[in-house]
Amino acid sequence: MALSIVQTPATCSLAQSPIIFSVNESVSATVLQDGFQYVCDLYYWQGALNNSGSTPDYTLIKYPNTSLYGIFDLNRILNSTLQDLAQVNTSNVVYFACDLSWQYPSGSGYATTGSIRTQTYKALDGYALFQEPIGQAITAKTPHWPLMTDGPATQSAFITNEGVAGVFVGTASSGSTPTKVRYTSNLGAADYIVSATTSTTGQIHQYPIGPAESGFPLSTNGLTYFTTQAYTGGTPLGEAITYNIVCEQKYPNIRIKWKNRYGQFDWFNFNMVNRQSFNSERRTYQPQLGTWQSPTLQYNNYDSSVLNYIADSKQTISVQTDWVDEAYNEIFKQLLVADEVYWIYDEATGDLRPITISTSSITFKTGVVDKVIQYGFDFNWGQAYKLII
Repeated sequence: MALSIVQTPATCSLAQSPIIFSVNESVSATVLQDGFQYVCDLYYWQGALNNSGSTPDYTLIKYPNTSLYGIFDLNRILNSTLQDLAQVNTSNVVYFACDLSWQYPSGSGYATTGSIRTQTYKALDGYALFQEPIGQAITAKTPHWPLMTDGPATQSAFITNEGVAGVFVGTASSGSTPTKVRYTSNLGAADYIVSATTSTTGQIHQYPIGPAESGFPLSTNGLTYFTTQAYTGGTPLGEAITYNIVCEQKYPNIRIKWKNRYGQFDWFNFNMVNRQSFNSERRTYQPQLGTWQSPTLQYNNYDSSVLNYIADSKQTISVQTDWVDEAYNEIFKQLLVADEVYWIYDEATGDLRPITISTSSITFKTGVVDKVIQYGFDFNWGQAYKLII
């Protein structure tokens, strides 16, 4: 008898998409035993790499499929463990490993085989896209890896912008571990040092992408552009991202960040016309009028026969992009499906407001057909005007 693993997930996976182990017992007569089942004991944990514990968190059991294989998908279990907001936990990662075996009833017990322990894998708070193969290495999902964004390769920024992005410093398949993010600009170059760790809390480091962000390694006096690119020693990793410094428009800038498919934040300045609205919501009731507990019945001239018993509000904001390149289409799609979006209400103080996107559909444009591209998005404030708990 020989149990083997025929499909494994990537060393580093995105937890909202399939995380597959496929196993097979090579002796078909064994698999055809009545009640034969493949068994997967799943261990998951956060913290140090070797803190798996000795008791499985879940035991999954599957009957063989028509090809006599057992296929286990762990993504729903692992994704359920990543409950922190990206705003709170910038390295939302879980480690996991499995013991794989089989069993079938035999007499008063079970016939079993020795289990195979897998290596330790990790899952991030994110999702894959269609057309990306199941089990694809995360290093192949974006040309900018280990920078955790789909770009675009050229973006715009204001000198007054704050903001950080994520760079993966753990191990991920054949990808090299970065030791720094290098900034190159019209004023020269500088490095932002990052370091690897075996703790889940340190698998992802934040590096500044806003010139006004604390720790930004370049001088901003006379800065016209800068690029960011991950390096390991003197070797560049992935493609660089270029930020061109632009002048602020006459309209108040609305800077928004949202959680992308890697569980990190992408940012955009909506620096054209924006409009805010405030809508009240209320219910009324008719109170009992008069002095019913007094010797005579009377009412006051300030009594009302209609009162509000529920009064709340809904605040919205509509924003417009400047003219943008079609390369922004991909991250705007991720904005439309993001479960975590923030309006940077005051960059100077770090004040932000949670918002949810209410735009449900958008016609994406291309430069070939539309020549110029501009988009509008609508958001609802995530906090009502009145604080009611």
